[in-house]
Amino acid sequence: MSEAFPPEDNSGLSMRNLTHLLYGLFALGLLSAGFFAVATIAAIVLAYVKRSDAAGTVYAAHFDWIIRTFWWGLLWVVLSGLATFIFIGWITGLVALIWIVYRIVKGWLALASGQPPVADY
Repeated sequence: MSEAFPPEDNSGLSMRNLTHLLYGLFALGLLSAGFFAVATIAAIVLAYVKRSDAAGTVYAAHFDWIIRTFWWGLLWVVLSGLATFIFIGWITGLVALIWIVYRIVKGWLALASGQPPVADY
């Protein structure tokens, strides 16, 4: 005999709270200078896992924003790390760090106002 599970009562995290959690974990990992890097990894894994649940909502743009910020930031930090051997990496690393912080703040402020994050080009 199989048991039927009752429908969910939505007692879990709402998409809004989940998105705040993602930004918070990402910021914690970043602002701790990598000491809590596992928080950033958890944010990205959670963003990938819950991405399909957010499809078609304003939160989908935030999930994409967080994922893109992570991967582009990681690329620039790694390239800057390699460029430290020619002494320019410190400058590009600082620029990459400022860019990542800017994206986190901009995305989080957009979430607080109920809007999707918009990239400035």
